[in-house]
Amino acid sequence: MNSGGTIWRASQSMERQTDRHIVLYIGSLQKGGAERVMGNLAEYFYRQGFRVSFVTTYFHPPEYVLPDAAWDAETGEASADRPGIRRLYSDPDPALLREGTIGRIHNFRIRLKTLRDLFRSLQPDLILSFSGKNNLMAVAASRGLKTGSGRQVPCVVSVRSNPSREYGGRAMKWCAFVLFRKAEGVVLQTKGALEFFPKAVRDKAVILPNSIHPDFMQPLAEGPREKTVVLVGRLDDNKNEALAVRAFAGTRTAHPEYRMNIYGSGPEEDKLRDLVRELGLSGSVTLCGSVPDVASCIRKAQIFILPSKQEGMPNALIEAMSLGLACISTDCPCYGPRDLIRDGENGFLVPVDDVHAMTDRLLCLMDDPALCGRMGACALGVREHYSPERINLSWRRYFESLMK
Repeated sequence: MNSGGTIWRASQSMERQTDRHIVLYIGSLQKGGAERVMGNLAEYFYRQGFRVSFVTTYFHPPEYVLPDAAWDAETGEASADRPGIRRLYSDPDPALLREGTIGRIHNFRIRLKTLRDLFRSLQPDLILSFSGKNNLMAVAASRGLKTGSGRQVPCVVSVRSNPSREYGGRAMKWCAFVLFRKAEGVVLQTKGALEFFPKAVRDKAVILPNSIHPDFMQPLAEGPREKTVVLVGRLDDNKNEALAVRAFAGTRTAHPEYRMNIYGSGPEEDKLRDLVRELGLSGSVTLCGSVPDVASCIRKAQIFILPSKQEGMPNALIEAMSLGLACISTDCPCYGPRDLIRDGENGFLVPVDDVHAMTDRLLCLMDDPALCGRMGACALGVREHYSPERINLSWRRYFESLMK
């Protein structure tokens, strides 16, 4: 069907389908990159006439709100009188679970059986799973399940981050190598992610990058940009916002007029706030928390930073580029930023954890507003390559090839 690591492209429109059922499996729909991508795919396929069902392990508000969800956004419970995308939960009845070491094996069997029973009851034409242990459970639970025509239900697993992070332990790596061979499809986000897997997995892998969220395809901000540096993401050790704060501190003598706004929340928030105070940046660095409309908050900013230690295909970076911001990113494994940025042309790449390089690139942009403008204008090319229409159609063609 395709060679290992093919970048799946759609080149023609397809007829509308109304009889195919796609089941999407993920831990929850709380606000993260993988959850948002899966939510976008659910909306796309539903509006294309497919039946779409979510299976999540649990309900974990605050979650992404899907316009066509057939469940209550406050409680997660099904709304009987509301048509749309269905949702079921795979977390088993606690009364069936046991404690202790021996109980782990029993509990795994119960969880696997619960998931398998859900899949069987839904009678899908295709199952798509995202991330980590979910992928392993999806493949194991779907084996032997048949479609209405008697074929094995295709199970597609998608790795949303650096594979060495999602499957870093020896046991997880071994399970991924074994079970991914039994999946009908493996979706990766970058060419760098292929290197982690053996040939048997690479041969059935395709590369389907993230699309730009429609909110970030809006008209560009008019007038001069604000002298603001922005970051967007979960505040955790991997996202490494502390690196950006330290780099920003190194620009204060030359450019005290700039401000930094950090959007997001997470476990490192208190440490980050302490660092801001320690560096004397309380008057110029603001932790804005999670906001409902990030696009409107950052669209007039001048510079965007992605300081992560590891990434798949970073949504925040694609979205900032699509708004015409000059972007600086770490060249982090598995090299999603490298797929987006041509260093020095439409953005800057710097080594992971290199505060001096990050400071130098920040100063380059602050010293030269014309360079900022040129880089931002060049970054707009992502709008064509990663448009929702183009990427969603690629997913659809890929799914159709597996369901035929």
